[in-house]
Amino acid sequence: MLGKGVVGGGGGTKAPKPSFVSYVRPEEIHTNEKEVTEKEVTLHLLPGEQLLCEASTVLKYVQEDSCQRGIYGKLVCTDFKIAFLGDDESALDNDETQFKNKIIGENDITLHCVDQIYGVFDEKKKTLFGQLKKYPEKLIIHCKDFRVFHFCLRYTKEEEVKRIVSGIIHHTLAPKLLKRLFLFSYATAVQHNMATNPKNHTVMFDTLEDWWWELERTKGSMKYKAVSVNEGYKVCERLPAYFAVPTPLPEENVSRFQGHGIPIWCWSYHNGCALLKMSALPKEQDDSILQIQKSFLDGIYRIIHRPPYEIVKTEDLSNNFLSLPDIQTAYSKFKQLFLIDNSTEFWDTDIKWFSLLESSNWLDIIRRCLKKAIEIIECLEAQNMNVLLLEENTSDLCCLISSLVQVMMDPHCRTRAGFQSLVQKEWIMGGHCFLDRCNHLRQSDKEEHQRQLSLPLTQSKSSPKRGFFREETDHLIKNLLGKRISKLINSSDELQDNFREFYDSWHSKPTDYHGLLLPHIEGPEIRVWAQRYLRWIPEAQILGGGTVATMSKLLEMMEEVQSLQEKIDERHHHQEALQGEARSLLRNSVRLSSLFPFALLQRHSSKPVLPTSGWKTLGDEDDLAKREDEFVDLGDV
Repeated sequence: MLGKGVVGGGGGTKAPKPSFVSYVRPEEIHTNEKEVTEKEVTLHLLPGEQLLCEASTVLKYVQEDSCQRGIYGKLVCTDFKIAFLGDDESALDNDETQFKNKIIGENDITLHCVDQIYGVFDEKKKTLFGQLKKYPEKLIIHCKDFRVFHFCLRYTKEEEVKRIVSGIIHHTLAPKLLKRLFLFSYATAVQHNMATNPKNHTVMFDTLEDWWWELERTKGSMKYKAVSVNEGYKVCERLPAYFAVPTPLPEENVSRFQGHGIPIWCWSYHNGCALLKMSALPKEQDDSILQIQKSFLDGIYRIIHRPPYEIVKTEDLSNNFLSLPDIQTAYSKFKQLFLIDNSTEFWDTDIKWFSLLESSNWLDIIRRCLKKAIEIIECLEAQNMNVLLLEENTSDLCCLISSLVQVMMDPHCRTRAGFQSLVQKEWIMGGHCFLDRCNHLRQSDKEEHQRQLSLPLTQSKSSPKRGFFREETDHLIKNLLGKRISKLINSSDELQDNFREFYDSWHSKPTDYHGLLLPHIEGPEIRVWAQRYLRWIPEAQILGGGTVATMSKLLEMMEEVQSLQEKIDERHHHQEALQGEARSLLRNSVRLSSLFPFALLQRHSSKPVLPTSGWKTLGDEDDLAKREDEFVDLGDV
């Protein structure tokens, strides 16, 4: 039975005329469709996750070349992620030894990870947002983790294209209500399955018992205590409901300035030293309030600094370290090096790759953060000092530096459960503004640049650098409040000489992977994680390059060298031919002016065009008018 068929023209485009004849019977077509359906990969949904829309016959392009190869599958969108289900993933699901993320697959994109969405219309790339009048034939998704996905919708049904494109744009880019975020439905679904043993599971730090357990684990319960003064967030929403403070500190002091100026415990080392953090006091102009703040800080100072038993080293992260706008600007430049559509564009920038990477300043920021963490470790380990981190709200750089210190010093934080507990304690309970920094609610559609930099909505320009007292130029505040704490801040210069000795000494010894671990912070040691950020470049996917990748690049280089050599030989032969013709034409009595190469070729009989009176003024020394020009062979020139 004869019939005509065509590869469909979905995506809102008109179907072309039939271009080939099919000799497959209709019953065979239905049989093949049934077999394909049975081979489709099952969509794994988390508790509380719901399927919103899907599209079949979607081609996911392979990005290592521009020949538009790929695999067919189904593109789905849930209230948590965008997922591509390819036919070739069934083998990976059956392989128990295959390492993979249990929540997010290689072809999964969480909705909050989407950075930009582009559509291709008649080979033109355009940014997608809002309601569309025309739907693209290709969909390009740029992710915040630097992944790039290309999906071809040319062979998808038109109605499915409308549903999947509109659904992805709406659920990733449109403003949302807080209660509509997936985390609420997930928390409700798994609440009854939460484990209570903190030794083998994530510690949530939402009870007093969790904080006491952490104090006991780090041997910090002798000097610090867990308090519930902020239970129900009745004192401050910025602080967690439960946290730890020095034991001598009266709990009523926490509520005096809404948690500002209170040393909060982060972690204790086995030698008894601890890592603390403190937020700045609110800025005041009234003299009486300033006197109250001075008296308050004096009392705090006497609690945390009691030499020779308790010595505190202060690190002011708001004034003497990186600024948030600088970090976000560097991240934006760094991101542009990886969010490109194909390997051809990547190799085009290869010649200036290192200069672009250096100009972004991102690797230097990484190095400075690691160096700051090692400086704090040197105080805790070698100097036996407590360290107090100072920041305006203790919710950004304090979270970062404190986490780095604990990962390097505490082996428990390098385990899966320990690292998850660390993130929960320092970032979630530490009050980091994920909602604003990551823009989960997509509320800043009027400030697109702000959204790309993941900056707070209220921060439209770089704020001036502020120290512990908010404004270093306020002499009155410095005089009243800076007598005690300033001594600790200025002491940082005295400890710089010990840093290099401590760093070199540790790296000269054998590594104990169950103890302190220090990274290399020299410039050449801070490198890009190529296997992650360049995952669509074949050479970067093989650890160490591999012999196949090496031979491939060597062959490409040999071909390029051979091509260049052929061009050089061709140009050399061409120049020799031109020189031979010039010799044959100009060999006979051709003379050059003494002003060559600025003068034209002249014959022997030509005379200088100067009046006789001009030569008489030269005297009897040398009659230049009678001097013969030298014979010069052009070949020698």
